[in-house]
Amino acid sequence: MENVEIANDNVCHDCGKELAIDNEEIENGVFLVYDGTPLGSGEKINILKCNECYEKNAALTNFRECEVYSRVVGYLRPVSQWHKGKKQEFGERLEFKGPESCC
Repeated sequence: MENVEIANDNVCHDCGKELAIDNEEIENGVFLVYDGTPLGSGEKINILKCNECYEKNAALTNFRECEVYSRVVGYLRPVSQWHKGKKQEFGERLEFKGPESCC
């Protein structure tokens, strides 16, 4: 396993059972990486599953996709309906926050 930050506080994603991790080795489970975005922007979801849950179902099933809307050419449209170029542009956008004192 390479240097990847594991979220979920060392518990199984499905059942919540504590997993033993020793020197980057998971003793009673597996580490899974899923592509977390329909846009393909490179975001990954890191999941830990215990051996029992992994044997039952290796897939990530208890999640919910959400519809993301954004403005393109003056209209709000679901990002999933955009063409490849606009999706890439959306993934490269940066978010800026103004100074807090102005509001």
